Amino acid sequence: MDYTVVIEQANDGSYSVYVPDLPGCVSSGDSPEQAKAMSAEAIHGHISALRETGQPVPPPRSTAAVIHAA
Repeated sequence: MDYTVVIEQANDGSYSVYVPDLPGCVSSGDSPEQAKAMSAEAIHGHISALRETGQPVPPPRSTAAVIHAA
């Protein structure tokens, strides 16, 4: 399963990541690349926790697009 992640730069220069299709699944890193890598671990752990507790795993539904604002 491929989940969309959103990477945002924080005021301190670090990067936060959240997964729209997995509420509560967040991660962070010192660079966009590190944040993205850490999000893979967070997604794996989040899905494992859902399965261990008998909760449904939401399917990936989100997509992303970059829109140029003139």
